Amino acid sequence: MTRNERYMQTALKLAQRGIGSVEPNPAVGCIIVKADQIISRGWHKKFGGTHAEINALRNCKKSPRGATMYVTLEPCCHLGKTPPCTDAIIKAGIIKVVAATKDPTKKVNGKGFKILKKAGIKVETNVCKKEGESLNAPFFKFARTKKPWVIIKWAQSKDGFLARSDKKRWITSTKSRKDSHKLRKKSQAILIGINTVLADDPMLTARLDSGKQPIRIVLDSRLRIPMNCNLVKTARKIPLLIFTTLKNNKKILQLKKKAVAIATVDSAEGKCNIKSVLANLGQRDIAQVIIEGGKKTITSFLKQKLADEIIIYTSNERLADKGRVKISRQMKKAYHHVTNNYFEKKRFDTDLFLKAFMK
Repeated sequence: MTRNERYMQTALKLAQRGIGSVEPNPAVGCIIVKADQIISRGWHKKFGGTHAEINALRNCKKSPRGATMYVTLEPCCHLGKTPPCTDAIIKAGIIKVVAATKDPTKKVNGKGFKILKKAGIKVETNVCKKEGESLNAPFFKFARTKKPWVIIKWAQSKDGFLARSDKKRWITSTKSRKDSHKLRKKSQAILIGINTVLADDPMLTARLDSGKQPIRIVLDSRLRIPMNCNLVKTARKIPLLIFTTLKNNKKILQLKKKAVAIATVDSAEGKCNIKSVLANLGQRDIAQVIIEGGKKTITSFLKQKLADEIIIYTSNERLADKGRVKISRQMKKAYHHVTNNYFEKKRFDTDLFLKAFMK
């Protein structure tokens, strides 16, 4: 590992601290190095807040003049919710900027690097590029396609059941479920089908200390959602968006009175066209969505090859006659892909966590 790579790895670890708080912005980390010593660290902490480069400059223990800045994404050069980072970098007297990746958005896309070079600052790019793009994979996809990054997630028993038929409620451990709620907190939206609402009456919240909650989305072509379900009852506090194929329906007005957002999309075999759903989410600036179920909804996304990432929690228990709802053929195929191509593997008690990209 080169010195530049070592410093960039430090910046990448800092960037991870912002995941779950900065979306739809990218998570960015930054360190400032002078005389081969790190004199400051910073990261983007929340959406609308100061960027990583500004935080690092403000945190400097020594003057940054003559120092090198390591940043995980090309510095911005436009006025948005905050002033351009390029201006602050030039003013601070930074003499070199090392970046992991270029910012692919139209407003930046290499312009930040050009401004820095014009000011006499040396620029080196693509240091730990793969790690930088992986860190913000949803951001990069959304910037290039205006479509959200799709994560499909499910929990299953060792013999492939999604639910139990005995008195026990859960398949996986408490630690697995806590990790699943952390994942929800990091995402902008959670999507389920109407059958999951009717069967489980879920809240779809991230049950952690943080007050941030993802948008809850339901695919409900015929508007079968009960008016007294948990999702509808909490819609004034936590956003709820329902996709349907219906246009003129009394229930639409009733739901809107309960602060539920309704979007009508075209039909595909009597169900909501999920490609139209994803396009609609992109128009709403939702860059990342988790598909949590049920079996039919997950299978629909897999059939149409719309998954970017798959996360599976597998318990060590075989349910046999205590199990109900077996994973579909497409889910089994995806499971084998994940077990053979995972890029992250963890253990939660006896449960196995695997994560893999699909493309």
